[in-house]
Amino acid sequence: MNKITNRNELLAAFEACKGKLALRCTNEHDINSTKKELLCCGGTGCHASNSPDLMQNLRDAIEKAGLSADVKVVQTGCFGFCAQGPIVKVMPDNVFYVQVTPEDAQEIVEKHIVGHQLVERLLYVEPMLKERIQDYAKMPFYAKQQRIALRNCGMINPEDITEYIAAEGYQGLAKALFDMDRAGVVQEVLNSGICGRGGAGFPTGMKWKIAASTQADEKYIVCNADEGDPGAFMDRSIMEGDPNSIIEAMAIGGYAIGAQHGLVYIRAEYPLAVHRLQTAINQAREMGLLGQNIMGTDFCFDIDIKLGAGAFVCGEETALIHSMEGMRGEPTTKPPFPANVGGGYWGCSTNVNNVETYASIPVIMTKGAKWYAKIGNWQPQLDENGNFVKTISGNAGTKVFALAGQINNVGLVEVPMGTTLREIIYDVGGGISGGREFKAVQTGGPSGGCITKENLDTPIDYGNLGKIGSMMGSGGMIVLSDKDCMPAMAKFYLGFTKDESCGKCTPCRIGTRRMLEMLEKICDGNGTEETLVELEKLANTIRDTALCGLGQTAPNPILSTLRYFKDEYIAHVVNKKCPAGTCQKLYTLRITDGCIGCTKCKRNCPVGAITGELKQQHTIDPNKCIKCGACIDGCPKKAIVKE
Repeated sequence: MNKITNRNELLAAFEACKGKLALRCTNEHDINSTKKELLCCGGTGCHASNSPDLMQNLRDAIEKAGLSADVKVVQTGCFGFCAQGPIVKVMPDNVFYVQVTPEDAQEIVEKHIVGHQLVERLLYVEPMLKERIQDYAKMPFYAKQQRIALRNCGMINPEDITEYIAAEGYQGLAKALFDMDRAGVVQEVLNSGICGRGGAGFPTGMKWKIAASTQADEKYIVCNADEGDPGAFMDRSIMEGDPNSIIEAMAIGGYAIGAQHGLVYIRAEYPLAVHRLQTAINQAREMGLLGQNIMGTDFCFDIDIKLGAGAFVCGEETALIHSMEGMRGEPTTKPPFPANVGGGYWGCSTNVNNVETYASIPVIMTKGAKWYAKIGNWQPQLDENGNFVKTISGNAGTKVFALAGQINNVGLVEVPMGTTLREIIYDVGGGISGGREFKAVQTGGPSGGCITKENLDTPIDYGNLGKIGSMMGSGGMIVLSDKDCMPAMAKFYLGFTKDESCGKCTPCRIGTRRMLEMLEKICDGNGTEETLVELEKLANTIRDTALCGLGQTAPNPILSTLRYFKDEYIAHVVNKKCPAGTCQKLYTLRITDGCIGCTKCKRNCPVGAITGELKQQHTIDPNKCIKCGACIDGCPKKAIVKE
């Protein structure tokens, strides 16, 4: 592809490239078509499940069948349905194969590609309906989603910029450069209602407006790709599946605020995302979409990657900036804010947004602010010209969530703001795994709080989550069932935030350690009711006095579980029992009369704690038992209980 030096050449490139996606954009089910594309998930999760070997085996089988001219294997980003990966989507057949192994490649080619028959055993089985579904659009997991930030993930090859151009890529940048002035771009983002998806929810357009109005000799626009919440992988998947959307959005942002330099701060633990992002940057430079005089204009903008060491605190923008400068990742008090001179990268005015925020910007530019603002439950106040003044309630657009925990459909989902938790967990997520009872959902990761079944019908937006004691965060959503212990869950998150504290301020450095010690006493059966009083008092103090958002929100899991599950804490400190049977020091194992004497538990026990003869009821010696659970997992009669 030649270098693009004007808008007409970008349009010509689009016309030349759009045929690449022709087979992938059809809704027809044409299993008899001779030309086919096999889209294979190439995200980190599926890489770990041998998708590279699967793709190679598919290519080898296609070549062996003499079909290389008509059938292609395309590596894409994450499809989102991680519980069912690796995934192979056959187009234009609209057939969605799940949990595909490298050994399945030959059968797919022989039976489906050559024989024009479905490989029934690889089709998705819907748990509720107990039927196989071949069209992903009919799967409940996808039916209620509206993919904007994830629009190209699972659709295009992330390492081929021409496929991004075929998906109308860089049209938003062209519109900004040729049809709008800088203030117009800022106003368009303001009018869209999009707010920061990194956790704080601050209006993106307002952030850009502040940076644009700052008088500075040099400005920077930064992408925060330091995703650190346990269970969160939204940003990683976007960078792996659609890196050019981030590049285009940063260029649009650079034009809007008057910056010529962009920086992506990404953790080194994301090697695949780093590789694909660098590949996309190199290709964009070669095509004249980054660098000097972009598309023949006087706008110059380029992007570099900065690797981080994986510190959770570096998700806070001032700590992130210090880390990029080669210093310890520690936050500083504001003002000055990063947008102010003296507060940003090397003292320059700096605008920071996260990956998911940027991913929606090109669509807002191409389809318009009004289109985006109608998605979600946003109620804005507008002036006489229809421009944004302030938010009355709700939020615009969509939000990506990483569903994990005790839920059937683990994966990435993108739904409009205002979708209820019940819809996300039961309609999209497929309900609680193992048919267990829903207990709570932890949103916002270690900085968030738990939401109970009484609030399942709460419309999800930043304001509503705050009202019920939680927060949006970056989008982690850990579903908990009746097998989960809430004090133990709070202990897990406190252990994480204690380890990740930068140590700069005393409330976070010492306070998180003291709270963790109290939780350990409670879960070990050594806590008292006075411990609970001290724990809550300390949590409130740290929330009010810590320096940055990490420390201020570290007590949230404690405060929310104390608010909704005080009875579980009481059971731990008064009755010395763990109702969920999770805290090892607060339960014993007993074999009931249901035992048939099969000896399986005895054979599985690694420490010889189980005795008994064949066809006789067995017993467990509590002094030897290490509570590993091997006996429970192996018992065919479920005759072993926790007490």
